[in-house]
Amino acid sequence: MNIATANILELSISERIQLVEDIWDSVIEVPNAIPLTKGEKEELDQRLYAYHQNPDEGSPWGIVRERIKNKT
Repeated sequence: MNIATANILELSISERIQLVEDIWDSVIEVPNAIPLTKGEKEELDQRLYAYHQNPDEGSPWGIVRERIKNKT
């Protein structure tokens, strides 16, 4: 497959964002295709452990997203 950058730049911003989202969705459908390093696995294990110790700590993604959007 060969997609020229010029062709991508002809898309509207919303179309380019949708393209990136579609590409990302296709990547995460195959999670084992990108192996994690030992350090990444350890970090994920620590975060999962911390979550299980206190599942009510932190903020839901929707709230975090709104905070980020409102920072501008």
